[in-house]
Amino acid sequence: MITIKKYIQVLLGMIILNISFTVKAQKVDTAFAKKPIDYHTYINLVGKNNLAYSAEKFNINIADAAIQTARIFPDPQLGFGWFDNGQRRMKLGYGFNSEVTWTLEMGGKRKARIEVARNEAQLSRLLLDNYFRNLRADATLAYLQAIQNKIVLEVESSSYLQMKKLAESDSIRFKLGVITQVDARQSKLEAGTMLNDVYSAEAEWKASLANLSLLSGKAKSDSLLYPRGDLSGFERQFSLQDLVIEAQNNRADLKAALQSKNVSQSLLKQAKADRAIDLGLSFGVNNASYVRNTIAPTPAMTTVNAGVSIPLKFSNNRSGELRAAQYGTLQAETTYRQTELQIQTEVTQAYFTYTAAQKQVNQFKSGLLTEAKAILEGKMYSYKRGQSSLLEVLNAQRTYNDVQHSYYATLYNYAVALVELERAAGIWDINF
Repeated sequence: MITIKKYIQVLLGMIILNISFTVKAQKVDTAFAKKPIDYHTYINLVGKNNLAYSAEKFNINIADAAIQTARIFPDPQLGFGWFDNGQRRMKLGYGFNSEVTWTLEMGGKRKARIEVARNEAQLSRLLLDNYFRNLRADATLAYLQAIQNKIVLEVESSSYLQMKKLAESDSIRFKLGVITQVDARQSKLEAGTMLNDVYSAEAEWKASLANLSLLSGKAKSDSLLYPRGDLSGFERQFSLQDLVIEAQNNRADLKAALQSKNVSQSLLKQAKADRAIDLGLSFGVNNASYVRNTIAPTPAMTTVNAGVSIPLKFSNNRSGELRAAQYGTLQAETTYRQTELQIQTEVTQAYFTYTAAQKQVNQFKSGLLTEAKAILEGKMYSYKRGQSSLLEVLNAQRTYNDVQHSYYATLYNYAVALVELERAAGIWDINF
């Protein structure tokens, strides 16, 4: 028979073990420097410092420079020459000549080039907007993933703590002869397995924090961004028809597809203009020295000449470039219609995914998580009183863990579904 003194010793031993474990568990969470950051600050950092996005911005500068290049007129050419009649014995003399030539573009070639460059610059701006639309959504998903991984780590740590306490208790109960050695070993084995799950969850959490630093352009080896917030506040009410209209009005990639049509049409105009015949203008001055030949002496003279040259464009018989531009306009029109259909499909799919996630969240609100926790607590209480087996406790623990994981995964999927829906619709009101 166990005395009261023995029970007091056992109780004090369990308290000491719990305290020592709590201290060790806290060290896991502070093994690295964390910089807390809220979502609004984080998404602003992404917009300002993301290196890939910054590289994309140079396309705007390149396109603007192309407009300046398109404005350039053809350069004139300046030529100089010298001639000698080669009859020094007959004193026929020598001379100099100079000439300026310039190509006069006809058919509106310069205007067509400028129009192409301007349309391509506008296309670059729309493509940049579309890049940021996807970058903002991807950065938000990474932020949510970091929060989700932290929650998973907390769930795994809590389960491990509970099983650790049970294993310590079973070790003492075995020494007191209350349970068998097999049950004590089983609970210790389960605690060790759960500790491995904690290590795995911790690694995934830290990896997701490192990804936040990469996206925000603030990667540092000595600290990681630590996101604030939770997985609440993602409930919205949408109309599928309104979302499709919003997407058709706001999606930057659809605007880019429409602008591609304008680019292809301007390229067709340029191809037609390039078929026009250009004129070559020339102006020259010739100077011949005094001819001292006794038979036909000639005084020194300076002559001026001007001329127009007309190229013979036999290449216009080959219409490959013009036909390629015509096919380009047809291709751009088809691409635009495909993009329009693709956007409508993406919005519809994202809408159905979001409504399904909404129903799943509502299902958990009916009390599944509370019920699973109550069952676990009841089984553990019965086990400590010798009314339930360890297997029943372990099954209840696994069920509770599965329900917790399912619950937080559903909340995470709900948030992800909202992000994807708003990405597809070209709208944005995410803030948590």
